[in-house]
Amino acid sequence: MTESAKIWGVGVGPGDPELLTLKAHRIITSADVIAYPAPSHGDSLARSIIAPHLTGTQEEFAIRISMDPASFPPRDVYQQAVNEVSAYAESGSSVAILCEGDPFFYGSFMYMFEKLAQRGPVEVIPGVSSLMASAAALQTPLASRNDVVCIIPAMLEAADIHARLKAADMAVFIKVGRHLAKVRSVLQEADLLDQAHYIERATMSSEQRFLLSEIKEDTAPYFSMILVHRRGKAL
Repeated sequence: MTESAKIWGVGVGPGDPELLTLKAHRIITSADVIAYPAPSHGDSLARSIIAPHLTGTQEEFAIRISMDPASFPPRDVYQQAVNEVSAYAESGSSVAILCEGDPFFYGSFMYMFEKLAQRGPVEVIPGVSSLMASAAALQTPLASRNDVVCIIPAMLEAADIHARLKAADMAVFIKVGRHLAKVRSVLQEADLLDQAHYIERATMSSEQRFLLSEIKEDTAPYFSMILVHRRGKAL
């Protein structure tokens, strides 16, 4: 890797292009190569977030990732991406690898970081996470004073969710998707359903917000989140 080469993992925020940090904007607009995760077929959300800021002069490549839970994380795909990024860096090109939200908060970039860092320096640029964006959109403070915030992946078993709820003042459910009915049932059993807030696609043009008790569907989009405070609100 040449001295002029540089690799960044860049958090691009939850969806609103204006929530890109100044540092992320500087790196994205100055990098020689832009890499980004994308589904097996279709467009990349990460790229769409920063599309208004692209110069049109940079090389791009999509890291095509299957989102099948049975095969995630797809280590062979990440290894191939690491090889490609390293090849660019070794030839003297700078590479910005995009990550939705924040790279180290359930971000796909973390799966590449360990291998890339073994080969040379990698800088991680934090981004606005969906957690912070959802709380702001719902106008629901996450915590005050000595409150404990617990982030709960919705795919956990119901018994595990119950156990984690007991230790939390604020519970934040992520990756709700097909687990919506289970989370709703657990919160109802814990007598917390009426103070649970639901949001999907926070900060995007298609954002929607409801009280969880108002939702009758059993599934939700992947980009959805549920926030519930034991006291009803942190303040």
